[in-house]
Parts: sequence; structure tokens; C-alpha cells
Amino acid sequence: MKYSMQKSAQIVALSSVLLLAACEPNPQVDSPANTNTGQQKEQLLNKDKETGAEAADVTEVDALESEELADQSLRLIKSDDQVIQHAEKARQQVVKLEEKIQAQKKAAKSKTAYMESAVAKMAIQQPSFRHNFSHNIQAPTMPQSNRENYSHNTDNPFNLVLDQPVSTFSIDVDTASYANVRRILNQGTLPPFDAVRVEEMINYFSYNYAQPETGPFSVYSEVGPSPFNAQKHLIHIGIQGNKIEDSTRPAANLVFLVDVSGSMNSADKLGLLKNALKMLSKQLTENDSVAIVVYAGAAGTVLKPTRGDNNAAIVDALTRLSAGGSTNGGAGIELAYRLAKQSYIKGGINRVILATDGDFNVGMVNQQALKNRVEQQRKSGVSLSILGFGRGNYNDALMQELAQNGNGNAFYIDNLNEARKVLVEELSSTLVTIAKDVKIQIEFNPDIVSEYRLIGYETRALKREDFNNDKIDAGDIGAGHTVTAIYEISLRGSANQSVDPLRYQSAHNKKQQAAELSENTIALNELAFLKLRYKLPQQNTSKLIEMPINTADIKASLQATSEAFQFSAAVAGFGQLLRGGEHLSTMDINKVIKLAQQSKGLDKHGYRGEFINMVKLADALAPHLTEKPSLEQ
Repeated sequence: MKYSMQKSAQIVALSSVLLLAACEPNPQVDSPANTNTGQQKEQLLNKDKETGAEAADVTEVDALESEELADQSLRLIKSDDQVIQHAEKARQQVVKLEEKIQAQKKAAKSKTAYMESAVAKMAIQQPSFRHNFSHNIQAPTMPQSNRENYSHNTDNPFNLVLDQPVSTFSIDVDTASYANVRRILNQGTLPPFDAVRVEEMINYFSYNYAQPETGPFSVYSEVGPSPFNAQKHLIHIGIQGNKIEDSTRPAANLVFLVDVSGSMNSADKLGLLKNALKMLSKQLTENDSVAIVVYAGAAGTVLKPTRGDNNAAIVDALTRLSAGGSTNGGAGIELAYRLAKQSYIKGGINRVILATDGDFNVGMVNQQALKNRVEQQRKSGVSLSILGFGRGNYNDALMQELAQNGNGNAFYIDNLNEARKVLVEELSSTLVTIAKDVKIQIEFNPDIVSEYRLIGYETRALKREDFNNDKIDAGDIGAGHTVTAIYEISLRGSANQSVDPLRYQSAHNKKQQAAELSENTIALNELAFLKLRYKLPQQNTSKLIEMPINTADIKASLQATSEAFQFSAAVAGFGQLLRGGEHLSTMDINKVIKLAQQSKGLDKHGYRGEFINMVKLADALAPHLTEKPSLEQ
């Protein structure tokens, strides 16, 4: 097919060249006949002027003009004959080439069918097929130019409580942004603003909130001074998912969907991917099932559903994977879901794990179409998780869309340590969903709080009415997951207000509030009212959790707050600095380092220490981050 398309292009190009050459207009201006005739006419006219005649002999001049026109007609006729002859030759050449192509199409048709049905052999380096694969459809290695794709989102603004007292959003447990930012910094450059999602940086870390006594998770809140701006406070909201032992994990039906296209042909992509999935396979048991689907220009099955304890077969299939060709991600997703549904485990974990750089370039490449297809497939009970790899062409925007709409989560694997964290240490959190469609809604008390902003979660915002609508999809919580959200607020009467209140509405609302508060004095003791909705994994009706956030809970100083409060604030501050620091007036890179160091706490796996080193690296790459940004930037 590829050969036929190339030959068709050659035919068109050849035809165009021949026809243009044939139709090239002959030069007329410099023709000797034209020159001589013009000179004769001019001599006649000059002769009449010299003899004093009133005008030239019209008959003699007309005769010369007729002779000139006749010569021109003869030349045009000859030119037309030449055009016809050239065009006929070109047509004959085109006919011959088309006949040749038709013969080649018939010969190639059976070969194409064979190639598509044998895509699994292409992926695992069968010697009998490797030559045809590389010769016919393997794409050249992509250059390491920066074609990375990120969705653009502006930071959440400050909102006046009088205008908008309620904030609603979906939780987010993805961590892809943090690992990707780390990779970019280690390459020696600062990340683009849109690569930094502050909530994913915060939620990369576990904050060890109290385990739930009842229900799938516990809810925690804390209020203290903000390190970002003077005269402001932070409301820290934490959710702790119920932890489960690996021995009690439900049986898992997993389909590894592996991108083996040409763009994956590098050590930090397919090489790292194979080692990461080998780590995961070693955690599986005889109760689990694993299949491997690969896709490049087409999709195929490398490993049919196999018992999880057959590690040798799984590792052998992964080891023999190789990359080449274009990327038909849509076809791979379809085949993986079909295989997952065939091996569906009722009451168990049914998940497709897509490992790719997201550089889909053939088949279904439209982001909205892929999103819609994944959204349809999630109704079958099979979820989709994303493992992102590589640099230069990493499609972060697509990865986020697919994970959010596939009821899964998105990770970025930049090294083996990250693979171990996601697929070994946090395997239960990655695979086991304990609550789905988790939404948070907080109503601020306008008599206590004048303004607020949610830090991060820009892509997870929901409408107020979405909170009670069980048909609206939201994020899921895995076993043992912690989820953290931070609001920055201004108390009424504080000096540093970001938004000026309106003159006339404020006076009216003050009278209305005074009347309401006289009837409801309990509101004087509450900063805000927090509500959460969630569904159990096998249910479609949500449950509600409600709790007030009291003014008595406000800590007097930052030092009086918990380690979780301080460290999450340090991470949030760093993320905001990387995004330009629009809403920061008292936070700089040195304060981030100091705050993180004093709240590092027990760092079992060294992740918090690594964060501090990341901040120092960013400081070395961009000394201007040390300067305190202004709110007027």
C-alpha cells in the first residue's frame, strides 16, 4: 500500500512536469519576423513624414500587418501541434505506469493481509519476518525535536465569597506531572508552565493521614497561616484511603497494551517500559490473568490470557518486544478492551494498562474520538490506566484525557525507581479502586471568609449542580491512596485582599447576612462546610459525607501546623513558582527549600529528600526563582 501511494505520487508529479513543459508558451516578443515587420512599418511611416504626406499609405501598412498576423497564426498552429504531441506522450506514460501499479497491487494485496495478521511476530522479532517488516513499513526514528503536547490551563483565580460561595471539583490521584517535571529538570531546563499541574505534584507524596474507622476513607482538615501571601490562610483537606494487604487484593485481569511503534525505539521508552512491566508481573499470583497486546501500524496479540504466576512466559513475551512502524493507537485500544472483556473477572480488577508516548499518528488519531471511545468502553467495567514514557514527542494532553475518561489514573515513568514506586510499592493503590466518582464541595461562610482560591485542580472543576448528579463522572481513589487539596483564603477584615468588594452589593449583602446570622448563630463558628460524595466500586448511587471546618481550628502560626500541612504547602509553592508565581507575594525558592526541610519528617523511601534536591536544581537552572514574585506581574 505504501509502495502504491509513492508510485501514484510519482505519476502525478511526472504528468505535471510533462504537461507544464508541453504547454510552456513560446517567446513571441523577440521573434525576428516580428522585429523585421515592425521595422518595415516604422520605415513607411517615417517616409511619409519626410515627404510631408498627411498619413501613411494605409493599404501598404495593412498588407504588412496581414502578413504579420499570418506568420503568428502559423507559429501558433505549430506550437499547438507540439503541445498535443507532448500531452499524448505524457498520457501514454501515465497509462503504462498505472497498468504496472495495478499488477503490483494484486501482488502486494496478499502480502499486506499477511503483515497485518502477523503483527505479533513483528513485535517479538521473528527472524523470518523481520526483514519484510523493516523494509516495508518501519518508520524512520523520530528526531528528538520538542513536539511534546500539553493542555493549556490558567491558574484558578481568587473568588469573592459573596459572588461565588461554593467550590466544587473532582479529586485527582494522578502523579504524571510530578515525574515529568523531574525528568525535564534533570535534562537541564525548566518545564513549560502547562506541564506543571500543582495538584499532581502535591499528591505525588503520601501524607499519612489517620486510617478510616468506618467506610472506605477518612477525611481530615487543618487551617493555618499561608506562606504564599501575608494576611492569608490555607485550608488543608486530606483524604486517606483504606489500606489493604497484598494478600487480600482481589484477583486481577490485566491487559498490557504496549506501543511498539517506531517512536518508541529508544532506551527511555520501550527499553524502560519492558523492565517496568516485568516488575509488575512479578507481583502477580495464580489468581491473576495477564495478556499482552501490541500495536504499531496494526494491532495484534503477543500473549493470550496467561496465569499471573507463569512469570517465565510473561517475561519472555516482554523481552522479545521491539519497535518499528507507525502508531495506530485506536486499533490497539479496541483489541485490548475486547480481550479484557473476554477474560472478565466478576468482582475483581479488570484493567487495561496502556504503555506509550501517546504519539498516535495513524488510524483513530482525533483526541476527541479516542476520548469518546474510551468513555464508551468504561461502561463495560474495564478501566484504563496510562503509563507514559519518553521525551521529545510525549503527548501529555492525550494521556490525561484517556485516563480521566477511562476511570483510571495516569503515571509518567522516567526511570526504574518510578516504575518500582508505581508498580511495586503502590501496586494496590494503582490497581484496586475502593471508591469511585469522588467529588468535593466546600461552601464558605461569607461572614468569616471574604475570598478564596483553589490551588490546582483546574482540569477537575465541576459545576455546582454536578455534585448531586450521580451521572457525572469524577476521580477514583485507590486502596491506601491519599488525596490532598489546598485552598488559600482571606478572612474578612484582613489587610491583604486580592479582590475589592462591590460598593452597592456589599452594603445590601451585609444587611442580609446580619439578619440571617441573628437566626443562625452557629454559622459564626464555621469557616466553611465540607461535603464529599462517592460511590462504592460496585454501586451506582452515591453516599454523602459532611463536616464543618471551624474557626477554632485555625492555627496561630505556620510552625504550629502539622508536617503534612507544611510539606504540602512547600510542594504547592514550588509548583506555583514553576507556573510563574502569579499569586505569590511572600514565597520564593529559598522559602520552599526551608519549609520542605523542616517538614521532611520520616522519609522512608527518600522521595521528600529527592524533592528538595529538585528544588535546588531548579534554583540553579533559573536563579530568578529566588526573587519573590509580585502579585502585580
